[in-house]
Amino acid sequence: MKPIERLDRKLAYEGKVIRVYTDTVKLPNGKVSEWDYIGHVGAAAVLPVMPDGKILMVRQYRNALDRFTLELPAGKLDDPEESMKVCAARELEEETGYHSDNLEPLLTLNTTVAFCNEKIGIFIARDLVSTKRHLDDEEDIEVEAYSLDALCEMIDRQEMTDSKTVAAILAYRNKYGK
Repeated sequence: MKPIERLDRKLAYEGKVIRVYTDTVKLPNGKVSEWDYIGHVGAAAVLPVMPDGKILMVRQYRNALDRFTLELPAGKLDDPEESMKVCAARELEEETGYHSDNLEPLLTLNTTVAFCNEKIGIFIARDLVSTKRHLDDEEDIEVEAYSLDALCEMIDRQEMTDSKTVAAILAYRNKYGK
């Protein structure tokens, strides 16, 4: 495939989580086009496994969907140099009140490749130790535990649609089958 050349990138909007740009690109056929691009610092998520095999999930309101969702604990990196593993450990404790020194990489994914560079590292957390939650001021999160089978049934019924969560649960089931 012939390369596409970026001629310019202009910042259109800077928010707390994302930056929105207009990219001017030269296509292989010589035509020039403008594309939207969303820059994201990156994120991490964690699939916390309790001793009984149940998986801790968080239920929270998502403004973009105007509803509550059931997801893995997750959050953005504090800065581009932060390790995804460090971020995953922090988010686990902040959102669930559990700590783990046993974080195993499960997968890394790009959430929306057509217009956003967000990259999420997802880890499995075992040997959970109860600590204390440290929610951000704007967070209102409930922690719930589910069996892997129950989560897979929610995916099959299309009740769970968060991409990182669906991918992680199916990857975990594929890898461990339990």
